[in-house]
Amino acid sequence: MQYQAVVPGRFLSRPNRFVAQVETAEGVQTVHVKNTGRCRELLVPGAAVYLERSGNPNRRTAYDLVAVEKGALLVNMDAQAPNRVFAEWLEPRLPQGAVLRREFTWGDSRLDFCVEGPRGLHLIEVKGVTLEEGGAARFPDAPTERGVKHIRELQRAAEEGLGATLFFVVQMEGMRSVAPNDETHPAFGAALREAAARGVGVCAYDCRVTPGSLEIRQEVPVLL
Repeated sequence: MQYQAVVPGRFLSRPNRFVAQVETAEGVQTVHVKNTGRCRELLVPGAAVYLERSGNPNRRTAYDLVAVEKGALLVNMDAQAPNRVFAEWLEPRLPQGAVLRREFTWGDSRLDFCVEGPRGLHLIEVKGVTLEEGGAARFPDAPTERGVKHIRELQRAAEEGLGATLFFVVQMEGMRSVAPNDETHPAFGAALREAAARGVGVCAYDCRVTPGSLEIRQEVPVLL
């Protein structure tokens, strides 16, 4: 996936989870943060960030914050990007006759994707990963009851004979592994391990990241 009209900036502050103050060549801008997570280890004063100019002249903020440098690591932190880049990656790999459905309602949840094919339904929930510690990625960076609910729905689907997968899109390159962040949300890790034992597939892929693009690269081991 590609961004348009990307400009560099320097992160100054984040008054709330929706906006940030960023210094650009045009002066200090109030920009939309496309990630409501904490991102405390990413959005530190002075960090180099990258902004996409909005094409909507009526918007209150002219830019979206989409990526940030963490030392030598470039991290895409656009929360909408994982679903977009996953769909781009999966669609050409679908079996003949299969169709990819987005925002698929099943049970009490709306899951990100469903592949409808000759073998029936395969439900997929995508999680974007931006937290890195010592070359390893972890999820989540904040408690997510919604994430636990999605895992429970995938588990129920697997127990009823459907295909079910939790797919981590790691929004950076070169991670040696992905693991649940038990220190931050132990219930998420417990639910994920139980679901995996009951037939839910769990996989992760990292991404090739540039200031203006994101592309799924290769599989990364998941440590449960």
